[in-house]
Amino acid sequence: MTPAYIPQIRLYQEWLASQHGLKFVDYGALWNWSITDLDAFWQSIWDYFDLHSPTLHTVVCDHATMPHTRWFPGAQTNYAHQVLRHVEAAHAAGCAAILSHDEASLGVRAAQTLSWPALRQQVAALALHLQQQGVQPGDRVAAYLPNIPEAIVAFLATVSIGGVWSICSPDMGTQAVLDRFVQIGPKVLIACTAIRYGGKVQDRQSVLQELLQALPSVDHLLVHGSAPHTVPALASRAVSQADLALVCARNDAQTKAFEPRWLPFDHPLWIVYSSGTTGLPKPIVHGHGGTVLVALALKILHNDVGCSYAPNSLGERYHWYSSTGWVMWNAQMSGLLNGTTCCIFDGNPAGATVDAQGQKCAPDWTTLWRFAAELGVTFFGAGAAFYANCMKAGLDLSTLPGLSCIRALGTTGSPLSEEAQNWGTDQFVRLGHPDIWWCNISGGTDFAGAFIGGHRELPMVPGEMQCRLLGCAVYAWNEQGEPVQDEVGELVCTQPIPSMPLYLWGDTGKQRYLSSYFDMYPGVWRHGDWLKVNTHGGCIIYGRSDTTINRHGLRMGTSELYRAVEALPEVLDSLVVDLEYLGRESYMPLFVVLRDGLLLDDTLREKLRQAIRTALSPRFLPNEILQVAEVPRTLSGKKQELPIKKLLLGQPIEKVINKEAMANPGCLDWYLYFARERAQAHAAAVS
Repeated sequence: MTPAYIPQIRLYQEWLASQHGLKFVDYGALWNWSITDLDAFWQSIWDYFDLHSPTLHTVVCDHATMPHTRWFPGAQTNYAHQVLRHVEAAHAAGCAAILSHDEASLGVRAAQTLSWPALRQQVAALALHLQQQGVQPGDRVAAYLPNIPEAIVAFLATVSIGGVWSICSPDMGTQAVLDRFVQIGPKVLIACTAIRYGGKVQDRQSVLQELLQALPSVDHLLVHGSAPHTVPALASRAVSQADLALVCARNDAQTKAFEPRWLPFDHPLWIVYSSGTTGLPKPIVHGHGGTVLVALALKILHNDVGCSYAPNSLGERYHWYSSTGWVMWNAQMSGLLNGTTCCIFDGNPAGATVDAQGQKCAPDWTTLWRFAAELGVTFFGAGAAFYANCMKAGLDLSTLPGLSCIRALGTTGSPLSEEAQNWGTDQFVRLGHPDIWWCNISGGTDFAGAFIGGHRELPMVPGEMQCRLLGCAVYAWNEQGEPVQDEVGELVCTQPIPSMPLYLWGDTGKQRYLSSYFDMYPGVWRHGDWLKVNTHGGCIIYGRSDTTINRHGLRMGTSELYRAVEALPEVLDSLVVDLEYLGRESYMPLFVVLRDGLLLDDTLREKLRQAIRTALSPRFLPNEILQVAEVPRTLSGKKQELPIKKLLLGQPIEKVINKEAMANPGCLDWYLYFARERAQAHAAAVS
């Protein structure tokens, strides 16, 4: 490693010592201070990153019981202001704001470059246009866009004037998008009319038309794609792609004078969605100030993005592969908060899966790595499943010498196995990079941050995350609500964090918010993950402790899948469980009860898969679909998802199900037999 390298977290500790006389013997002592003196810690983050406000805050934290805590009352912030303050310095240093490729451009032409001055000009121009359309602070602007620079520009333009942003990935079906956007009543919709994924171009004009018909609140449409005559419902109020380009190209006295609006610290920034097992997706509202504070602490101190040393002359180049439907898109974009160049890729990380003639072809898991090599990426992040797929494909990264610029590998979304981490380390040893650092993190859409993650100077243990993050009072609790070490327990957070939700949109009295996170332990955040904290401070996430589906980081409520499947006339009932658990192959079976006389054949299986593709996304297709006689239910009629999940993960049936509380205990024999068959097959595969 270059001797001049100084990790960001060490620089922060040196600042604490010089400015406040605070010195800590080790990271454990620093972490303990950060969770016991919330005022001092979060004020230090504000000061260290030199956050600006035209007004003073009265207190740092009012220490009210979660979820009623208020942070920095009196202060004013704006996410876009924090981004755009870096324009001059970053541009002077020769750094771009955004570098991007998609499936069609990679290997064909140079990456698209958006400079910092161009970013500012486009944000200002689009913000002024939105204001002219009547967008006021608090109005929602919804987007149906892929991972392209225009999406980031639209986000910054929206929030710069106090609008509230919300985005869905265009690989989501109509119903899944409407389940989200109908709840928030957007005033403006920004949408594409086609996407490209895996070599296939998918038309989205009919979906856009359905969205507009079901969203009467929308009175202005911005189109990325074909002309607005394709959406006659709003033809008179739509701006086509060509006209939108002219809007964003505007560069006059008003755009040059534009400045983001100062907003209260807790002004709503965006609405993201996380699903439980019942009801519609939760529309989670995060605030400007809390999101900025937590993102800076995570991105810089723990992910070490924006480091004091970079292996190229163009500074830090940060990439975390994501679709716009995952909170890691928000995390990728947050690199701009400290002037870092964001490198984004739109498309399949395995390249085209069909050829020019539409025939299936083998996935190319070098795609993202070639993208990183071309752009000189220094921090490369992706879901844990990506690395596992690369390992299984037998990739040899030594054939891509441009990867020598990478100094850190990030993972999240699902547990990273020891085998996958060892594989990646070995690949970079072959590239002459024996000190490659793994920054494994775990957090959530729910609070737009991470609880557990990396520390550049702590030991690395394959398959583990290095530490609990500063400001995050995270513990593993047993069934008695007691903290345990070296045992798997419920992940809880006992102290508030500034980026925890302000509220759920439309949730009067915060009742749904309380039931989602505080029902088991009042005043203590229960996250829904299995966690083990080791005596040395390392952490392992084992998977979801609840029944939410987690397909490689993208979460979906089981109720959404049930709506899609049970809408088919052939299906009477259904049950789905996601058996994500560390050390096991991710496996999600779907059990269906069919009408009398019907048998589950290949035709019906494909019909079920198509229903899920259309209503939700191909990402949520089950590994297997099985016909059953009954779905186990409680006496009150609730599907027993969690007990069946625990049974299939190997727990004894007498410990997971109370037959006396069941409406149909006789159906358990089939599931018990299935669990035994699965366990034997798994044991045979391992041996």
